Amino acid sequence: MPGGRLTQQERQQIALGLADGLAYAEIARRLDRPTSTVTREVMRNGGPTAYRADLAHRATERRAHRRRRVAPRGTQAAPQPYGRDPEAVRAYEETLTTVFMQSGTPQMMARVMACLTISDTGSLTAAELVQRLQVSPASVSKAIAFLESQDLVRRERDERRRERYVVDDEVMYQAMMSSARASAQVAETARQGVGVLGPGTPAGARLENTARFLDFVSESLARAAEQAREILHTKPGATEPDLS
Repeated sequence: MPGGRLTQQERQQIALGLADGLAYAEIARRLDRPTSTVTREVMRNGGPTAYRADLAHRATERRAHRRRRVAPRGTQAAPQPYGRDPEAVRAYEETLTTVFMQSGTPQMMARVMACLTISDTGSLTAAELVQRLQVSPASVSKAIAFLESQDLVRRERDERRRERYVVDDEVMYQAMMSSARASAQVAETARQGVGVLGPGTPAGARLENTARFLDFVSESLARAAEQAREILHTKPGATEPDLS
């Protein structure tokens, strides 16, 4: 299996595969590349509907040029604790970023979320995020504001009064509950539409089915989040709750 950066010809093959409606896995198989390589390439260059081989190639060259200009010659990846392989950690962070992007998170916000998630402390300052991601403070600030609006991170002050951005089990619980509330709100709005359009009409019936579906989803999601939180917060040796 070939390694290294994608060539311009490979990017053209990716573009052709996307145009033909091929799955990432099939495109990767034809290139003899990992699926994650193709997925990451497409998602960081406009997504499946906007990917252009020539633009992607030029963007990659610009990023490589910036990295060479910023990093001193001979600079290596920062050493990792616990004997981790720095290159493997870096590759995993890119993969996690791609997964977040596929779920609908914008690229910069996905990068910040991935960086926080793989940190051992689960929290970083703005300055630490800027240094790790090699982006501007304004980019980090904008990303944090978005993630806060989604209940995916929270702020706290450390002993030096620095503001830290935190992602942990409680944040994940709050994010799931926020998603449940959002689904319930859409369900309520759909149900209001039934009264406007008429319960016996096709549009009214569609909205009623939407409301019933989202009611079930939001209730199930909230219940699952509560149960998971209770299990995760159960101390060793304590009796686990009855979920039946």
